[in-house]
Amino acid sequence: MSNTQLLARARAVGEVARAHAAEGEELRRLPAPVVEALRDAELLRMAVPAVYRGPEADPLTMMACMEEVARADGAAGWCSMIATTTASLSMFLPPEWAGPIFSDPTVVTGGVFAPNGRAVSEGDHWRVDGRWMWGSGTQHCQWIVGGAMADDGTQHVMFFPAEDVTFHDTWHTHGLRGTGSLDISVEGVLVPKGRSVVPASGKVYVETPLSAFPNFTLLAIGVAAVALGIGRRAIDEIVELGVDKRPQFSQRTIAQMGTNQSDLARAEARLSSARAYLFDEVGQAWEAVCAGGRADVARRTRIRLAGANAAESAAKVVDAMYTMAGGTSVYQASALQRCLRDAHVATQHIMVAPRLYETMGKHLFGMDIDAAMI
Repeated sequence: MSNTQLLARARAVGEVARAHAAEGEELRRLPAPVVEALRDAELLRMAVPAVYRGPEADPLTMMACMEEVARADGAAGWCSMIATTTASLSMFLPPEWAGPIFSDPTVVTGGVFAPNGRAVSEGDHWRVDGRWMWGSGTQHCQWIVGGAMADDGTQHVMFFPAEDVTFHDTWHTHGLRGTGSLDISVEGVLVPKGRSVVPASGKVYVETPLSAFPNFTLLAIGVAAVALGIGRRAIDEIVELGVDKRPQFSQRTIAQMGTNQSDLARAEARLSSARAYLFDEVGQAWEAVCAGGRADVARRTRIRLAGANAAESAAKVVDAMYTMAGGTSVYQASALQRCLRDAHVATQHIMVAPRLYETMGKHLFGMDIDAAMI
């Protein structure tokens, strides 16, 4: 499948996601028609390599697709991002384990990389206990991952069949409600050692440029792409609203007011420049990887800075569009209130959170940083 075809599918799925966004808010998870549309378009497994019959999309295409779906509904874009980045682990599992999971295009994977679990070695298996927050989209997954610290001091990402996982109804939030990002847990589950991955430093079983692109970087740019899509939706909404709406006591529409014209232009510049910065940095890294190079710490740091900037810029754009709409934006019927809530939940993700700027600044000053998750 070409990258152009994949992006065309993302636009088509966006129409389904937009139509069911309000339902997802009520369910606090993606409605079945949205899951089916994402699955059938392979937008939940974009990082699965061709050897397992996956799209093996490049990072730029993945970002563009996630952004497009998030433009329709932030929750759907978020679930596409989580499932796709989880699917990238397919390249780090032994083929005898990866093949049965990832060669089936109907199988969806998701979960949490954070090492909140504990694993004890028992022969050829790990016995795992743990509980993880932010299990986005896991209720529609057949395989679920959870990070765990093993008793030998190594960090792993374990693959659990969905029937071994307990779901906890904790996802009562103000934004990204439709992602179903509830807590998940396992208790005493046995995981074959071949069905676990050592992130960042584990063995690569599928040698492709995509497997050389850092996993944590892929996750970070995915979060940023979703934020950009939400920001774009906010601009779409104000442009449509501004043609007809006249604020109370005004003879002019929103679009006819000079201050709004200036604010919209600044918002467009902020969002577009943040997007260009992110896509440029990722594009340079991808070119280097495709040429046989690597994404070193300096390059990964620039990408992470661009990602944090994209998420922050998108939230500021949404804030401005929400304010410009006046009282209309506070109603549940307005997509702008959902954009506002979703954008500010996205900025809380550790991959783009504001505290990341300190680490980036230290690097720019030439100081040592912990680059394990950069």
